[in-house]
Amino acid sequence: MRSETKMYELPLFPLNTVLFPGMPLPLHIFEDRYKEMVADCIRDNRPFGVVLIAEGAAEGGPLARPYAIGCTAEIAQVQPLDGGNMLIMTVGRERFRVVRLGRDEKPYLVGMVEPTPLLEDNPEQLEARAEALEPLVIEYLHKLATLGTIDMEPDQVPSEPLGLIYLAATLIQLPPDEKQAFLAAERATTLAGNLARAYRRELALMRTMPTEDIGIFSIN
Repeated sequence: MRSETKMYELPLFPLNTVLFPGMPLPLHIFEDRYKEMVADCIRDNRPFGVVLIAEGAAEGGPLARPYAIGCTAEIAQVQPLDGGNMLIMTVGRERFRVVRLGRDEKPYLVGMVEPTPLLEDNPEQLEARAEALEPLVIEYLHKLATLGTIDMEPDQVPSEPLGLIYLAATLIQLPPDEKQAFLAAERATTLAGNLARAYRRELALMRTMPTEDIGIFSIN
């Protein structure tokens, strides 16, 4: 049973990408509402939430409707650009669930959210599933590295189960809604098993594809 958690208000950034805990996400901030959001977060020393867009667009127009499960993004670096634009490097921290979207005077989306950590798992089972996933991730990395589409070496793959699992979820090239399903998994063992199946499927396809077609793969 999930322990009682406390809701809190969080600025939300709807994007066409899925952020996982512990993973980096560089962002180019150029729209006025999100420049204000980032400035508010820096001033208050707080994160914002990255949420996948369920309906709408990331840029311009009305605020998009997001999926309920997202990940907080801690701002690690800021590079100012002309016109108040900026490049920021963020790092995913914790999963959350949007309980309700706020009615705020801010031009950006705000939600009342609650932390949604993965449910406790059997450590031995989690370790076993992570060990089964690791060689699949390494083979996938090798295939991307031979094409020059990634500069990460296989020996940089974390050995800690959750670190490996979230890297695997970030690395695999799948549509955002499939990645959202990974983020929404309630248990780490379930997530590891789902990822292993997805990697086996993708690797089987990559082994049959001409080299020039495999070259479409890239890291978000």
